[in-house]
Amino acid sequence: MARTAGSTRAAATRELILSAAERLFAEHGVAAVSNRQVSEAAGQGNNTAVGYHFGSKADLVRAIMRKHSGPIEELRGEMVAAVGDSSDVRDWVACVVRPSTRYFADLGAPTWFGRFGAQAMTDPAYREIVVSESLNSPALLRATDGLNSCLPDLPLEVRLERRDMARQLMVHMIAERERALAEGESTPRATWEDAANGLIDGIVGMWLAPVTVH
Repeated sequence: MARTAGSTRAAATRELILSAAERLFAEHGVAAVSNRQVSEAAGQGNNTAVGYHFGSKADLVRAIMRKHSGPIEELRGEMVAAVGDSSDVRDWVACVVRPSTRYFADLGAPTWFGRFGAQAMTDPAYREIVVSESLNSPALLRATDGLNSCLPDLPLEVRLERRDMARQLMVHMIAERERALAEGESTPRATWEDAANGLIDGIVGMWLAPVTVH
């Protein structure tokens, strides 16, 4: 019984730390926030709580990613299975975009994961963690393969360039919408579903845009 109670308390403490870290990292950047600040924001009197429960800051970033990437991966897996062998670029782009936007819609407001992801992706110390925990997921790789199969004549260098463009657009548009919602500002689209439609329109247009040949 004592062990169960202790495990429950430890799990609750870990969740408090995760939530505090995600919010602080989203608002200030990962490098600007110390483990001590995270512990204090999580209401932990012991300033070594982060290290005790998670280890390094990199381990904490990885834990935040895993907290959210799992549910998003499940949603994407369902979408990819439903799409099957589609030859429509829009179907595969939707498989990339909608799992995230639906997840944010389900979370309600305010959220911080979008801004956290944008901060971590632009920090060289943590970018690879974000990539390995989310961008290399099996369902996302399947969606990428499906998209590539729809664009067999697109030169490799253009394909890689547009992949990076699409990633940046998605990461930062989601982060910006999340920020606006958290701060009570108006947004171009009323709902996350509408926002997904706009993102998909833009990304599909980018993938199908003409290629300038020098």
